[in-house]
Amino acid sequence: MSNQPGANLAHMATIEIELPDGTAEAYLARPGDDGEHPGVLFFIDAIGLRPRIEEMADRIAGWGYVVLAPNLFFRTGTADELAPKSDLREQGAREEFFATVAPRMQEITAARMDADTTVFLDALQAQPGVVAPGPVGVTGYCMGARYATRAAGTNADRVAAVGGFHGGRLVTDAADSPHLQLANARAQFVYGHADNDASMPPEAVEALGAELAAQGLVATNAIYPGAAHGYTMADTSTYDETGSERHFTELKALLDRTLA
Repeated sequence: MSNQPGANLAHMATIEIELPDGTAEAYLARPGDDGEHPGVLFFIDAIGLRPRIEEMADRIAGWGYVVLAPNLFFRTGTADELAPKSDLREQGAREEFFATVAPRMQEITAARMDADTTVFLDALQAQPGVVAPGPVGVTGYCMGARYATRAAGTNADRVAAVGGFHGGRLVTDAADSPHLQLANARAQFVYGHADNDASMPPEAVEALGAELAAQGLVATNAIYPGAAHGYTMADTSTYDETGSERHFTELKALLDRTLA
């Protein structure tokens, strides 16, 4: 599969979304025709809203979806202000950058995730050309997989498809662990976990699978062999083309069977 977004992609823009705590910029990608299309909410990784995220959103839009990718760190700064200042493909640069992002990640509590997600879904479904009131898909990467998982429970009436890729801390001992939201979910799920990931070890993957099964949810819950945490992100040193392409294939199949 090509990395190009698709021949029917024509419209991209940056919009602003008003929330109680501030204004979030968001990247919006649309198919090239004037028809109505299902919406997909794209939850970014901890590195932030940047060209690689836009490339990925464009590719999904090329499949026939309107894709919205908000800056989840809007309380801390704009995408440009928070963007890496070095090439994260260079040795040690990714690790050095991640040493600085903990404060911004700690600002985002489970309650904030849930409140923000509802506003983002509203904004997506309010866009011209989006089939409303639903259903919609969500896909999340790294910390964004937590958003996506929680969205399935907090907005079960709208979210029909959930993709979660190289997600971290999807299963914890906390009362607000993301996997506990599956009790309210009605979506189908595809999880592609990183291999040898300290933030999502095999026992956590197994616990997530057990919860999906206990709730009777249609799901794929797999570890991608040899794919490190962050494997979809071509602008970092952990990019794995095989894992990334597998993710695109499985995500497209999920969206097509639930939303198309």
